[in-house]
Amino acid sequence: MSEINGHILTVNDLKTYFQTEDGVVKAVDGITFDLARGETLGIVGESGSGKSVTNLSIMRLIPEPPGKIVNGDVVFDGIDVRALSIDDVRKIRGKRIAMIFQDPMTSLNPFLKISTQLMEVTQLHLNHTKEQAYKHAIKMLELVGIPDAENRVKSYPHEFSGGMRQRVMIAMALSCEPELLIADEPTTALDVTIQAQILELIKDLKARLGTSVILITHDLGVVAGMTEKIIVMYAGKVFEQSPTKELFSTPANPYTKGLLKSVPDPAHEAGTELYQIPGLPPDVAHLPPGCPFAPRCYRAEEICREQFPPFVEINPNHRSLCHFAEEVYAESVRESNEKKFINKQTEEIKIETNTI
Repeated sequence: MSEINGHILTVNDLKTYFQTEDGVVKAVDGITFDLARGETLGIVGESGSGKSVTNLSIMRLIPEPPGKIVNGDVVFDGIDVRALSIDDVRKIRGKRIAMIFQDPMTSLNPFLKISTQLMEVTQLHLNHTKEQAYKHAIKMLELVGIPDAENRVKSYPHEFSGGMRQRVMIAMALSCEPELLIADEPTTALDVTIQAQILELIKDLKARLGTSVILITHDLGVVAGMTEKIIVMYAGKVFEQSPTKELFSTPANPYTKGLLKSVPDPAHEAGTELYQIPGLPPDVAHLPPGCPFAPRCYRAEEICREQFPPFVEINPNHRSLCHFAEEVYAESVRESNEKKFINKQTEEIKIETNTI
């Protein structure tokens, strides 16, 4: 394995379109990013923004037809994934690149025992005998925190809770110690306690195995403590790309600011109305001219409705798709400084009060 600062994955100008009765749906339209070894990347955005299709494209799991990768490069550890035959892709998929799918109940076969489904992976990719695969299945269930693994491995999926099924999916994904793990909404439909456990599990396993992770979610709160950098997607495009801390403190895109404001804040007073971005995501088969976010944007002007925005570089690691990216960034810097000042004043008052 290469050094940790090398790129394990490079995606360049990826475009995946779907032919539908309503026209061509540009589900992913020009996505570009790099992922370093050992790094965790968050991909966030509302439902329908293209997050899952991006990663299904990386895995070569787009059903053709109606979908098709029409452009772009996907380079995994120096290998051009798009140029590989289906048989060669299958040798990588599940072994070197693994994916935790969004719904474990529909991803697991309800007619097969958990042991059968876990054993299949290592028998195929690691050439395990039946006995070796069975022992490895029990070991993986223990690794992801499933109690009484020796007995539970004989169960069927419906005998597990939602959180336990998700742990089985993680065990399956990590069975071959992949170099890249793609987690697609791994905490959707789980209660808050189980969400925290699943995220902590992914973080712990990443630290142990040195796996690179792509974490897909619609919830910015989920990726706050999990990722080094974030991509914000909207209407099939990257709207903002930044290191995580910088994105949370000083976003440079009105859409990102709207997502951040939509995250519930425990510090807000009871009865405070939760913010929501006005309007609905666009129909990607019939996008409006100009910026696709313009109809919902508080900052939109005539140029936004007429011309597609440029990808503005705020700094070498921070870019935003917006005509007014620099102004929005400056606005965020002012707001961040004001918040820091207020917090400092509040802390000083607390100290003075305690002293008295």
